[in-house]
Amino acid sequence: MQLESFMTEKRNVDSMNLDEMSALEIVTIMNVEDAKVPVAISNHLDVIATVSENVAQCFMNQGRHIYIGEGTSGRLGVLDASECVPTFGVSPEQVVGIIAGGDRALRHAIEGAEDSLTLAQEDLERIQLNTNDIVIGLAASGRTPYVIGGLKFAKEIGCKTAAISCNQQSEIGKIADFSIEIEVGPEILTGSTRLKSGTAQKLILNMITTTAMVLSGKVYQNLMVNVQMSNEKLEVRAQNIVMESTGVSRDLAKEMISQANNDVKLAIVMILTDLNAQEATKLLNQNNGHVKTTIRKMEERKK
Repeated sequence: MQLESFMTEKRNVDSMNLDEMSALEIVTIMNVEDAKVPVAISNHLDVIATVSENVAQCFMNQGRHIYIGEGTSGRLGVLDASECVPTFGVSPEQVVGIIAGGDRALRHAIEGAEDSLTLAQEDLERIQLNTNDIVIGLAASGRTPYVIGGLKFAKEIGCKTAAISCNQQSEIGKIADFSIEIEVGPEILTGSTRLKSGTAQKLILNMITTTAMVLSGKVYQNLMVNVQMSNEKLEVRAQNIVMESTGVSRDLAKEMISQANNDVKLAIVMILTDLNAQEATKLLNQNNGHVKTTIRKMEERKK
């Protein structure tokens, strides 16, 4: 294995004396290097958008969005998947993060897990991967055997696939239907891909899931109308969302959320259409959960 040929393994000429720098000098060069990440991503927005559209279509077909990866990449996939539950009110099964070595690998290195070409297939078989799902492989190097094996298996059974790496002409990119390859340049700490490479992957995952959720009707205007009220802060946020989008008082917002069985989206539709919970639910379902489309259809009926 010739790691030195990978951009993610090259030495950064601007940090050759990293061990002689002051704390301020270190954080300054990190900040300068980090600023290069969004610029590098900007050249790949078309394929990121295409992947996002495919994820949204997957949701429409009752499929799942599944990340596979190891190490930092795997942890980022698990993180993004777990954040979708409270933010967009989806079930933990709709966006799934799988890391080589299982949940223990979130905190501990699991010897040999990333080097297996069959372990990912076993993990995907365990969750009963099917053709309605989309699998996104994450690997900064672009050559992790675990991810390669998982993507090959997903393609064999007919799933849509995408690959996100930080090296051009990556192995996982050659396998997947869609390849996102963001070269952010050498890390200030050679080979530490939890830095710029990790930042690039996190930004891309944010783009994909947020865009897919918007396209799937989980957002009204720029409000998180599918937020789950699992704590006091989120209860207040839900009330604020209803108040902001409808102009009602907090007391009425609370009352309508209660009538909607804590469904913020439903409460908004009930207020803006003067429909009861049952009628509003039916209309929302007819419009695939899109609040704005639902309201427009109701306005057209009244004309």
